Amino acid sequence: MNALVESRHLEFRRNRKVELSIVIPLYNEHEVITAMYERVTAVLAILAIPYELVLVDDGSRDGTPIMMNRLAAADPSVIAVFLSRNFGKEAALTAGLDHATGNAVIIMDADLQDPPELIPEMLQAWKAGVDVVCMRRRSRAGESWFKRYSARRFYRVLNAISDVDIPVDTGDFRLLSRKAVEAMKQLNERNRYMKGLFAWIGLPTSIIEYDRMPRAAGATKWDYLSLFNLAFEGITSFSTAPLRLAMGVGLLTALFGILFTLWIVAKALFLGDPVQGYPSLISMITILGGVQLLSIGLLGEYIGKTYYETKQRPVYLLRDVMRCGKSVNETEAAPHTTFMSVGKETYVRFK
Repeated sequence: MNALVESRHLEFRRNRKVELSIVIPLYNEHEVITAMYERVTAVLAILAIPYELVLVDDGSRDGTPIMMNRLAAADPSVIAVFLSRNFGKEAALTAGLDHATGNAVIIMDADLQDPPELIPEMLQAWKAGVDVVCMRRRSRAGESWFKRYSARRFYRVLNAISDVDIPVDTGDFRLLSRKAVEAMKQLNERNRYMKGLFAWIGLPTSIIEYDRMPRAAGATKWDYLSLFNLAFEGITSFSTAPLRLAMGVGLLTALFGILFTLWIVAKALFLGDPVQGYPSLISMITILGGVQLLSIGLLGEYIGKTYYETKQRPVYLLRDVMRCGKSVNETEAAPHTTFMSVGKETYVRFK
């Protein structure tokens, strides 16, 4: 009898209609998770709609997983997704979208730089008929002028060389309709730049401007090297312009070499100047060597992406998923997952 009741309970949870899902990736955010939960749920309580909070732990090494477990045990609307290790924010966002069941899905950061109080305005824009609501940063409080300037320049450079029109000054804070989420699930590449993928699906989009707040607590996990790597990932994922640029530099260098050779011959024949062997030779070797290494490096980056794609590794692995204070078992898993038992831990492989 208990098994039958539990089965009906699970079936109810599968079929229940969720109007809104909030996907929040977390990495070492124990200092802000409680404040984030209270502010988000306060806004959702006013809306009075069926919702779920999909919290994704990206391999945190602090108290974040423990706090997520407590929230999932205390609040049936919280789904705690634990990745097996740190796969990066793009993978964590992918995991969140895979587990979100709402008709609309909002992605936001845990640090409260993206104000939850804007959720009603985002829902209003979605109900007006668009599939994607992008939140454009009008100002970025708490960030250095260099970070603001470099971010502003990057988005414009990326748009200039990309085949996809990516909204400028927008981060991951946005709303996706169920149609947009299902479209995102069809994109199976391993090297993921989510802002570009959101734009690539090409569904009707509305833009809302807002003022980004400083972090509520804790420190950012994004240093300048990480931001540079993310920017480079975005450029190489959505444009082959660097390869064309390398080819153009090669052509210009070859032309310069030809003109320089003609100049040396002309000086020797008509002006009687001796050929400057060592300095000119070293200069040409240095220039050509630098151009060649740069071109090989760019080519290697693209070949490396192809190499990783051919491996067909999953975007992420799951350690556990908590719903209503209980670990999800195989009967509750989404149809595109496969559970693997390793020792005392359970993992999920996405096909």
